[in-house]
Amino acid sequence: MSNFLDLEIFARVVAAGSMSAAAREMSLSPAVVSKRLRRLEDRLGTRLLQRTTRQIALTEAGKGFYERVVAILASVEEAESFVTRRSAMASGVLKISAPTSFGRMHIAPHLSEFMAANPELTLQLMLSDDFVDLVGEGFDVALRIAELNDSTLVARKLAPIHRVLCASPDYIARHGTPKNLDELQEHSLLATQGQDVWKLEDAGREGIALKPRSAIVTNSNEVIREAVMAGIGIGLRSTWDVGPELSSGDLQVVLPQYRASRGVGLFSVYPTRRFLPAKVRVFIDYMASLYGSSPYWDKGLDPVLNPIEQDLRAAAE
Repeated sequence: MSNFLDLEIFARVVAAGSMSAAAREMSLSPAVVSKRLRRLEDRLGTRLLQRTTRQIALTEAGKGFYERVVAILASVEEAESFVTRRSAMASGVLKISAPTSFGRMHIAPHLSEFMAANPELTLQLMLSDDFVDLVGEGFDVALRIAELNDSTLVARKLAPIHRVLCASPDYIARHGTPKNLDELQEHSLLATQGQDVWKLEDAGREGIALKPRSAIVTNSNEVIREAVMAGIGIGLRSTWDVGPELSSGDLQVVLPQYRASRGVGLFSVYPTRRFLPAKVRVFIDYMASLYGSSPYWDKGLDPVLNPIEQDLRAAAE
């Protein structure tokens, strides 16, 4: 049991990000936490954590060890829940990473229902457009909008993501509508620093890489969105982001024969499939039920999306 407590302390330190924070959560002194970590490392004969005055970081050995420790602790939690008939109850702290705009628009508004159904759960929702290191930064789960072809993490698709080229009617009235990709590149294109390449597909799903020379340089997805709305240029936007504007006509689709790669989706990713903690499972299941294969943000967009699909099928024929 003493060795098991060492594992729990180690996992808590990684999740909390510091020994002092872990000590407070476990009602232990920082000195005890530090001593138990040193004892664990001595017993294993390797350094698990790199310590600085401000933060800690997992070593390469520590990352692999942490993944396995989390699985062990989760299995114990599941065993205790089974015995006490509380397997459906999620408790503790759930640390989540999600994209900034998506988190604000499509996660935060739904947290009230989720928290009401899981009153013993505390959420740490960290919004960032960067892909975080789940293990190294102590995240339980991350929501990612990406094309996940190869990953060491476990991924579950929660919803399709539709991205279309679009612009405001004012921009189109002033600059005209591009008829092909060559003409598109002569227009003012708007993309964040992370969108250095637009991966497009035509009707035959042939991959096309286009490098937009953005008229605005920014790391903010929301700045680009507002610039497209203001008529500054053409953007490659997701329907979850500009669905209402496409439906109302405040934005219009440009070059409907092209779409962003259909391999892009909304995924939940987490370190391991085995012994998945109840808190992670209930969150992922809730998100899956909330979005699904026909997410609510695409409802009402049939007049916009259906003609695009028809154009794609016609071009393929």
